Amino acid sequence: MSASRITEPSASSQRPHTHEMVVVHRVFRRESALLPRLVRAVPDGGAERARFVAGHLRQYVAGLHHHHSLEDELLWPRLRDRAAHDEALVARMEEQHQRIDGTLSAAAQWLPEWERAADPIAGEELALALEAHRVALLEHLDAEEELLLPLVAEHVTVAEWDLLGRRGLEGIPRSQMLVALGAILEDATPEERQYFLSRTPLLGRLLWRTLGRRQYASACRALRGPLDGE
Repeated sequence: MSASRITEPSASSQRPHTHEMVVVHRVFRRESALLPRLVRAVPDGGAERARFVAGHLRQYVAGLHHHHSLEDELLWPRLRDRAAHDEALVARMEEQHQRIDGTLSAAAQWLPEWERAADPIAGEELALALEAHRVALLEHLDAEEELLLPLVAEHVTVAEWDLLGRRGLEGIPRSQMLVALGAILEDATPEERQYFLSRTPLLGRLLWRTLGRRQYASACRALRGPLDGE
């Protein structure tokens, strides 16, 4: 499906709407590109700003880990059972998850020292580790979108796919729900925005229009402001 169009599948299609994951992946693509820049933009000794960026990094890691854990739990076993001829592809996805975890572990080794005092050497090592993480992540996301999602559409039911989405939402703290919605909508096309908002409960849509948009814009300014002069 073209990334520029998104339409809700008809009830008769009985196929999961896998383009949802493409839109969610854009959040990880964008944030993984920002993270090394955010680290390098912290001035030497700027411990307060380092702690702020470190908090954002931990939220990113938690979100990515939750996303991948749900795939490990709810997608890969079903595809192994129902698409045995593609087992090598599923194994490749699992291996890539492990490699991504390794890159985040490498970053985590430098995070405490950098966060404590914004040490420039630790900061550069952290930024380099985050760049290596992005390389591994993009390889995985590209392969998943091109090769894996078509298998999901063929072998996973709508109910099973919707469960994945519900479990994903359960992993977002209630206080961060509007910010998470903003992160998804930021790079969405008009059609994609309409689709995701149409699946948001009425109260959520009202909160987004009255509060969420300003809340997300404020969060972005606070986080990305130092990058404006790059």
